[in-house]
Formats: sequence, C-alpha cells, structure tokens
Amino acid sequence: MMQFTNSFEVSLPPEEAWPLLMDIPVIVPCMPGAELVERTDDRNFKGRISVRLGPVGLVFVCDARFVEVDDAARRARVEAAGADAKGRGNAQAEIAFHCQPSAVGSKIMITTDLALSGAVAQYGRGAGLIQNVANQIIAQFARNLETRIGQIKAHAAQAEAAPSPEPTPQPQPDAARFTAGGGADAYVQGYREGYGAGFTAGHAAGLAAAAALYRAGRPVPAPGELPPLPPAKPIGGISLIFSSLWATVRGWFGGRAS
Repeated sequence: MMQFTNSFEVSLPPEEAWPLLMDIPVIVPCMPGAELVERTDDRNFKGRISVRLGPVGLVFVCDARFVEVDDAARRARVEAAGADAKGRGNAQAEIAFHCQPSAVGSKIMITTDLALSGAVAQYGRGAGLIQNVANQIIAQFARNLETRIGQIKAHAAQAEAAPSPEPTPQPQPDAARFTAGGGADAYVQGYREGYGAGFTAGHAAGLAAAAALYRAGRPVPAPGELPPLPPAKPIGGISLIFSSLWATVRGWFGGRAS
C-alpha cells in the first residue's frame, strides 16, 4: 500500500468550487486519460482510466463510489477498484479530499492510498514513481479545470450582458392590398411561404451543426449550455521520464535545483 498527497488551487471560492468538484460529468473530462462510462447514481459510477508508462499503455476499468460526503465541511472520500483491460493486474485506491479557502480562491487537498497487484505493480515499482505520475495528472487536471472555470465565468458574463430580446415587430397588413380581389389570400400565402423558408433554413443549419458534433463523438449541448470539454489526453511516457529525472536531480541537491 502506498500513500501520497497532492494539492491544487482553483479561482473559485469554496462555496462555488465544491459543487463543481462534486459534479462528476464535469470533472471527469478534465482528468487526463479518464472517461466516464456509466453513472449509476449520485454516489456510484464506472470509469476508464488510461496511463502510459514509457512503451506500456495501461487501461483500467474501474468501479468507484463516494463512501463519505460532507458538504458542510466540504470533505469527501472515494473508494475505487479496477483491473487492467489486458489482465495485467489490479488497482485499489481510497481517495480523500477536502476544499479550503486560499488566496487564489480555493485549495483542494488530496490524500490517496493506492495498492497495485500483478504485473502493473512492477511497471509502477516504487512510491516515488507513482507520486510523480500523480503529480503530473493533478497538475494537468488543475489546468483543464481552470480552463473550464474560465468558460463558465465567460458564459455567465455573456448571459448577464445580453440584452433582453425585444418583441419582433409583426408586419401589418396593407389595407390597399386587401381591397383588391384576392389580396388577403395572397398576403396570407406569402407570409406562410416566407415563414416556412426561414424555418427550413434554420432547421437545416441546426441539424448540420448537430451532425458535425455527432460525427466527432461529442454530445450536442442544449440551448444555453456550455459546450462539453473533449476528454483530456493520458500522461505520456516521455513527459514522465523527464519529470522523473528532474525529481532525481532535485533529490541530489536537496531540492535546491532551479
């Protein structure tokens, strides 16, 4: 069993950051290599996590559940268990995290207890390597989450700044046209044709946009919703190697490397 800690900050106060952190569909796409497979209820979900260690790509299919949630104290604890898709081992984790105020907005403290078994335990041998991977994942997750927060803030600002829609003036019938034989019928027919053409054009444009999102494998947002974030890419082996070397150099010089 290995234990390691991480932390990151976000530019939202705790009362706003905590509900966001507990919103699984929003959080999972920000996590490198993570994918939400199924959400059974508010406390249970299934996911897929991809991690690459050098030439070895690992994919864990996991079941996770919130075993403790304290919204008042802004604390939660998650238990997760999964197996590598190619049968190379298993992983079990207990993740405790809490949110507290900071100068930036909020600071999230994370403590992870992790147990690996099988061949995957050999790939990630040593708590230092696992901590290094966790550091990179959390750092990228924090950047992705801050990007999402920026989108949320911009969306809210646009909604507040947008003027209230004014009623569209309706065309007034021309009395002279009605006095002519068949004038009223011609007017009504023209109105219907114009309305129908506009509706058809708008429907075609919306359908084309939805089809493009569908082909890209992205969900179609409802009117007024933020567009979904694409899934974050897994941490690559090259970045892991350089990060491990840097950690080693810092260790040689007692953390004074800069």
